[in-house]
Order: sequence, then structure tokens, then C-alpha cells
Amino acid sequence: MRFFLEISYDGSKYHGWQYQPNVVSIQEIIENALGNLLGTKTPIVGSGRTDAGVHASCQIAHFDAKKIDNENLKFKLNSFLPQEIAIHNIYPVTREAHARFDAISRSYVYKMHLDKNPFKVGISHYLRTPVSLSSIKEACNVLLNCIDFEAMSKVNTDVNHFNCQILKAQWKEVDGGYVFLIQSNRFLRGMVRALVGTLLEVGTGKMSIGRFNEVLAAKERAHAGVSVPASGLFLSKVEYPKDIYLN
Repeated sequence: MRFFLEISYDGSKYHGWQYQPNVVSIQEIIENALGNLLGTKTPIVGSGRTDAGVHASCQIAHFDAKKIDNENLKFKLNSFLPQEIAIHNIYPVTREAHARFDAISRSYVYKMHLDKNPFKVGISHYLRTPVSLSSIKEACNVLLNCIDFEAMSKVNTDVNHFNCQILKAQWKEVDGGYVFLIQSNRFLRGMVRALVGTLLEVGTGKMSIGRFNEVLAAKERAHAGVSVPASGLFLSKVEYPKDIYLN
């Protein structure tokens, strides 16, 4: 049978989601725990990679196993896993369901705060100056009509194309700072952090809306803003067709 894991984690201590030799990843920690509990090597496949230092309030991964007690396995996994990683749900899904390829959309949240706060270190980006919400809102509307995001992708990325359909892009003021929410059918490597860095230039008057459009059209990463730190970024939601869940 195939199952989906619903996972959250603080990525501060880890070298991203994806398994890599000689460093510790989220995927490796969960695979080891599953393997020990199920008594056999149990690979997992995540909905997508998160880079070193990036967090997730909702990551999805699939694994195959014989019939299990979902709640009992969840309890044992949470007892076995380090405190930075939590399993919230285990869902039975169709045999062909794929955590990565069946995802309809993914959402990310980037958190920022305006006042120096030691308790937000590692989970929010410290901004030293407020931004113009009206300018950023205008730039967010531009994103909804853009298709090619090569300007916001890490260079030398092994992809067939740079097209993404942005379904939502919102910059909100919250108590003590801002939150940027973006939803898309797919994301490129480094895309959200590059977008936030570029939107901050718009919001602080360093880049006009006209220039923002030119940067996107030029498809050159060097013309966009500097990527913001990983610490404020969270994978917040992954959506799938309802018919892949068995209950």
C-alpha cells in the first residue's frame, strides 16, 4: 500500500530536504526512523526540495508499506524523530499516487519582522525599514500575468523550461512585520527567495515597477534582487486531486 506523510519541520539544523552524502537531511532522518519502525528499508519521496535552512509547516511525502496502523505509526514516529521534525498525519492513497508529480500546487510563506527580536532568529527575516505596500501589491499583480521566471531561478538549473503559473501572490502587513504568500503550480530553484529580494527593492523604491517588468522580461538572474535568507521561508501547503486519497 502507499501512504502520504504530512510533515512539518524546522530546517535550521539541516541541509535541506533532499538526501545528500556527508550531510544530514530531513529525508534521511525520516527514512531512517521509518525503516527502524517497519523493520525494512523504506524510501520516501517528497513533494519537492527545500534548501538548507528552509522550513515546512506542511511537507508531503509518500512511502510504500504493508497495511499499517496509521495512528500508532504516527505516534511511534513522533517519539522516534528529533523535536525539529513532526508527523501530523498519515493518509492511505492510491497505489499510483506520487507526492511530487501529482501535486496540483504548492504554497510558500516568507516571514519578515521590523523590530529586532532574538526570538524570531531563524524563523523570520529582520527588515530594518518598512516598505511601500502599494508598490509591492502592484508588483504582485505583475507576477500573476507572468509566465517565464528564468530571472528568478538559480543559474545552471537542470529544467526543461522556466514557466510557472502563479495562482496567488500576496504581501500582507502583520503585527510587527510582513508575510509574503505565493502559490504556484511549480517553483524553480531559489525562486521564492529571489522574488522576495526583488519585491523588497520595489517596496523600498530601489526598483520601479517598469524596471521590475524589464527584469522579468530580460530572463537574467543577475538583474533581479539579491536572494533573501532561507530562515524566513516556509513550505506551507501542497494540494492534490481529492481522488488520490482513499479516505
